[in-house]
Amino acid sequence: MLFIREIGYRKVNFLLGLLGMIAAVAFVVAFYTLTQASRNETRLLTRGMGFNLRILPGATDMEDFWISGYSECFMPEEYVDRLVKERSLMFAHLTATLHKKISWRDQEVILTGISPDEREPGGIRRSKMIFAVKPDKVVVGYEITRKFNISKGDQLEILSQTFQVENTLSETASTDDIRLYFDLKTLQHLLQLDGKINEIMALNCICFTKTEDPLSELRQELHRILPDTRIVMNKTIAVARERQRVMNDKYFYTLLPFLLVIALIWLGATTMINASSRMQEVGTLTALGFGGGRIAGLFFARAALTGLVAALVGYWIGTGLAMNYGVEIFKVSAHAIRPIHKLLLYAVLSTPLFSCLAAFIPVMWTISRDTAKNLKNE
Repeated sequence: MLFIREIGYRKVNFLLGLLGMIAAVAFVVAFYTLTQASRNETRLLTRGMGFNLRILPGATDMEDFWISGYSECFMPEEYVDRLVKERSLMFAHLTATLHKKISWRDQEVILTGISPDEREPGGIRRSKMIFAVKPDKVVVGYEITRKFNISKGDQLEILSQTFQVENTLSETASTDDIRLYFDLKTLQHLLQLDGKINEIMALNCICFTKTEDPLSELRQELHRILPDTRIVMNKTIAVARERQRVMNDKYFYTLLPFLLVIALIWLGATTMINASSRMQEVGTLTALGFGGGRIAGLFFARAALTGLVAALVGYWIGTGLAMNYGVEIFKVSAHAIRPIHKLLLYAVLSTPLFSCLAAFIPVMWTISRDTAKNLKNE
């Protein structure tokens, strides 16, 4: 083929264009892969901020709730099943809990029972946000541990039943420091409240809501599913998650146009240099009866080949850079950084077209000139 022979004859010009396209593809692939890793890292880090939704019995006195930190009213544990069956995208990590304040060793403590399972609408499986407690075990908050010098493995008598300390928690500077955590079924039986809970903890992402007032939307959906409940939302956590997600996306989509313009100019310039240096050759082809379309096809074939090779090489270079440097940047989710194979498909399909687009103006300029006349003059 003529364009293959031409590439072999003008290796330097071809390599310059190819290197520019490889750099562009590699940068896009690396940056996109790292952007996805950043989103995952943000999700894991902000998830550590805790649940941002609390679903309570409808009869809850909110003044007492904010004072005591939990509802004195109860609702059936099967309410979690109803939310799961609805397959809602607005609720995730649904966790049934039971809270009760008692006096233990002359100090007020909060007994908290946690469901061992975090339920997901539609049966989606996700990693847990909070620890589970084994039956007949107890997890002790920091202040209780400090005051009574409690250690892991100790035996504690609580409401006439003995529990072994499964773990002790670090300081949180919140009411969690005076909590004793149990398996939900264990605490329900201990308080003679089988099948009862007074809170469902959940997580919501604002990105799944359709309005600028996510709480109203959540309340409407909850009222439809569980009309005798109410919901409170920690907007600070929810907004922080969403703002971080949007910021990550903005970085990528803001830089992408600049990168594409630079690649367009680079490849257009190398094509123009190539076309200018081939005026005599184009004139010869014209004199031999080659039409403008056929001559343009030679240039576009060269550009398409440049794009195809750049897509294949750039994808693997970009992926390698993302995986090597991502491990150092994203400590929490480093193990989750993987090649994004769909990017290879997108690169193979789009980069040759992009290369032809970059070559369009130089090619049209070349074939529109009276190259046969120029050849005669020379």
